[in-house]
Amino acid sequence: MDSVRETIASCKSKYHSSLKNHSFAKRVISIQQGIFPILSWGRDYKATKFKSDLMAGLTIASLCIPQSIGYATLAKLDPQYGLYTSVVPPLIYAVMGTSRDIAIGPVAVVSLLIPSMVQKLVDPGADPIAYRNLVLTTTFFTGLFQASFGFFRLGFLVDFLSHAAIVGFMAGAAIIIGLQQLKGLLGISHFTNKTDIISVIKAVWNSVHHYPWSPYNLVIGCSFLCFILFTRYLGKRNKKLFWLAAISPLISVIISTLIVFLTRGDKHGVKIVKHVKGGLNPSSLHELQFKSPFVGEVAKIGLIVGVVALTEAIAVGRSFASMKGYHLDGNKEMVAMGFMNIVGSFTSCYVATGSFSRTAVNFSAGCETLVSNIVMAITVLVSLELFTKLLYYTPTAIIASIILSALPGLINLNAANHIWKLDKLDFLACIGAFFGVLFASVEIGLTAAVTISFAKVILISIRPGTETLGKLPGTDLFCDIQQYPMAVQLPGIMIMRLKSALLCFANANFIRERITSWISEDNEGNAKRTILVLILDMSSLMNIDTSGIASLQELRKTLTSQGIELAIANPRWQVIHKLKLANFVSEIEGRVFLTVGEAVNATTISAKNIPI
Repeated sequence: MDSVRETIASCKSKYHSSLKNHSFAKRVISIQQGIFPILSWGRDYKATKFKSDLMAGLTIASLCIPQSIGYATLAKLDPQYGLYTSVVPPLIYAVMGTSRDIAIGPVAVVSLLIPSMVQKLVDPGADPIAYRNLVLTTTFFTGLFQASFGFFRLGFLVDFLSHAAIVGFMAGAAIIIGLQQLKGLLGISHFTNKTDIISVIKAVWNSVHHYPWSPYNLVIGCSFLCFILFTRYLGKRNKKLFWLAAISPLISVIISTLIVFLTRGDKHGVKIVKHVKGGLNPSSLHELQFKSPFVGEVAKIGLIVGVVALTEAIAVGRSFASMKGYHLDGNKEMVAMGFMNIVGSFTSCYVATGSFSRTAVNFSAGCETLVSNIVMAITVLVSLELFTKLLYYTPTAIIASIILSALPGLINLNAANHIWKLDKLDFLACIGAFFGVLFASVEIGLTAAVTISFAKVILISIRPGTETLGKLPGTDLFCDIQQYPMAVQLPGIMIMRLKSALLCFANANFIRERITSWISEDNEGNAKRTILVLILDMSSLMNIDTSGIASLQELRKTLTSQGIELAIANPRWQVIHKLKLANFVSEIEGRVFLTVGEAVNATTISAKNIPI
């Protein structure tokens, strides 16, 4: 409710501040510009920008066409569905998105994630039409959840997949995707639907030993894979040759198709794509399965896919936005992604999101605006109309090699090493996602990563730190004596700071026991120093619950029995309000102070002339 209220209030404030003196027509235009950013930046669009966007759009289209066919195959759909997904979603995003660089279309991870879960409901081999319909329905729910996240400002849900979890998940998915491409690379007909590494390796071993396969597929695939990787190496060495790496997949498709056609390689065991349906995106409204017995499961899949797709897209968009120095509106991005997938589900598209590899090419090609996405979509559409028949003799090994060439970018060893150095618990989430995807399934890998991340948060919450403060000589500052050894502990006074934003049922007893034990140790270990006053610095504490209040009351009773007074310094208004309602302030005789220094000066220790 707070999120909805904030969204409406934000819209109202913007509306009143910018439109109260404008005519009705200008008000309508301004509202439309808020929904469709293209109406705002499009007013300043110039021919020089179009030249850059045209070249960038054509460049990413040359990469997008073969990749889209490969990713559709990875998603266990017919090749044309990958091309459909590269037409409508980019056009929708171009008018609603706030990123200038992101390239929209199918991506490898989502193309693996969807079949890994949907095929548990319907076998794509046994009933491909029912499977396709469930994928389209999944796309609708994905878009619905994504748009809802943006409208209700629920972007924090995307953060449940931490950076460490994404690094591990992407690496595990890349290895699984790579192993699955052995089917196309070797020309294997019989293959497993499972995604774990053991099942995939076993399927490859059994297929090679018990079913016929042609070495020509392996020769073609490996040859062009080496060519694509070599052009990418040249592109990295010489930034001016980035276009060569971008168009190398398309060149590979064209040359390999010609080789198979001229040599009649399909007669000698080379597996080919065969028929690819062309034409405009057909309507798929009647194919959405809202009355299916699996609709609840499909909605759950849509939620998971939506979170993963948003995480990848926003990460890609923000990284390139920071390079160019402009702001990416996270909520608008979610709404744009949601609407493009909803409309995509009506037009035979499966889930689309931001692609890192194509966005990098788009950036390197000098794109200025999202017009490059429009150029790419139109180019793919023209290809659907005119050139799909030419793909008949395209070898499946080439599609596999194109997918394999995109996988190294998903494995980030430097990031994993960086995570290991910085935070061991984050690294545990990283390898949890990696091994979960690798040896179990994609959803188990994601579950493992989220579970470990939550466990880390819970562990930190239930075992928060407490620090003893001392006074820096010659100042009025009180600092942690561990961090600042020169800080002096005052005679008769122990000052402790709670290093937790919430004092609640999960950590209240732990904090109370730690404070009690520290006071006992201090009194027993230092005969010359007797604690008479305990001051709790609550500057970091944002809120408290009934368990937290109860623990403070027990702490006060324990301290009183030992002749020690309790004082509180710098509590937040939420905390002091609850402490007043619980009569705790009156129990400690109103010893609540604005600062630690004020608490020290006002204690009974001062009255006893103990120097401070």
